[in-house]
Amino acid sequence: MTLTRFLKGIATGLTALVLTATAAGAQTRIKDIVDFEGVRENMLIGYGLVVGLNGTGDSLNSAIFTRESLVGMLERLGVNSRDSSLSTDNVAAVMVTATLPPFSTQGTRIDVSISAIGDAEDLLGGTLLVTPLVGADGEVYAVAQGPVATGAFSAQGQAASISRGVPTGGRIANGAIVEREIDFKLNMMETVRIALRNPDFTTSRRIAQAINAFVGGPIAQSVDSGTVRMLVPDAYRNNAVALITDIEQLRVTPDNIAKVVIDEQTGVIVMGENVRINTVAIAQGNLTIRITETPQVSQPQPFSETGETVEVPRTQIEIDDESDNRLTVLPTTVTLQELVDGLNALGVGPRDMISILQAIKASGALQAELEVL
Repeated sequence: MTLTRFLKGIATGLTALVLTATAAGAQTRIKDIVDFEGVRENMLIGYGLVVGLNGTGDSLNSAIFTRESLVGMLERLGVNSRDSSLSTDNVAAVMVTATLPPFSTQGTRIDVSISAIGDAEDLLGGTLLVTPLVGADGEVYAVAQGPVATGAFSAQGQAASISRGVPTGGRIANGAIVEREIDFKLNMMETVRIALRNPDFTTSRRIAQAINAFVGGPIAQSVDSGTVRMLVPDAYRNNAVALITDIEQLRVTPDNIAKVVIDEQTGVIVMGENVRINTVAIAQGNLTIRITETPQVSQPQPFSETGETVEVPRTQIEIDDESDNRLTVLPTTVTLQELVDGLNALGVGPRDMISILQAIKASGALQAELEVL
């Protein structure tokens, strides 16, 4: 083998490596763009009391629910306080929220979030008492209790105050224990449905094709733009977990519709790479009138016996009609980069660019979906 042929071989190998890396970089694992049926979280909520606050709790005179909850809790503990006058400000009523992960077993600990619902000022140093957490079906799935960590503080004096974060909200790490499991046997399923996080017909069909190519048979079918139905083959019978593990590592190239997303509050514009615009002429300009008042003082000469000091108004008016701006023509099917370059050539800022994009969409020249947040 000559040196020339050896170098050509290296160059060919490097080219193939670059092309392979480029193609792989454009693909995404199936697990990153889909959700599998039954593998989901569940929201939990509960109502409880936080005690041990340093005078920053609810006012029992205004927060009646806090007073009634405190009285009811004391009665369950054998303390009769209904006929007495309660004036403590060390207790706060809170809402407790948590997320139950999929396949959580009894005894598993999960994090909970605490939020005051009364007029409490700070939950720092408080302790949440035993609080049942229920699901949408009204069943208790976890019980929470523990010291509240707010990560915030507030201090004030007679003339100034300072605060950091939100002192009326907190969190308890591993603060709840799962008491009830959700009965779902994934391994016994004969059919698994795959839900796309961004529904698209092309992506759904590509996922089904990738699964069929991996298994070697037509077990997957694209039902619609957001769902792929997959039969569990005999090789994975009673072992759907192994099938999902193998399937979610497959790579496909997701396809998305052309979309322009606009946030008018912040002036943020996000455009996809498939955005196209038909031939259109764009001109942008605003009339600006600036009026400046610079009054001057006129006074008589020194030692003069006549005249008086007066204020003479001086007004300067400037009109800017941005006549330097020109009409720009964007050719047909311009790309995203060409669109941005064309608008930047006009000196258009983000706010004006939003109005221009909306006008282009109204004219029918924008071949993309326009979404305003």
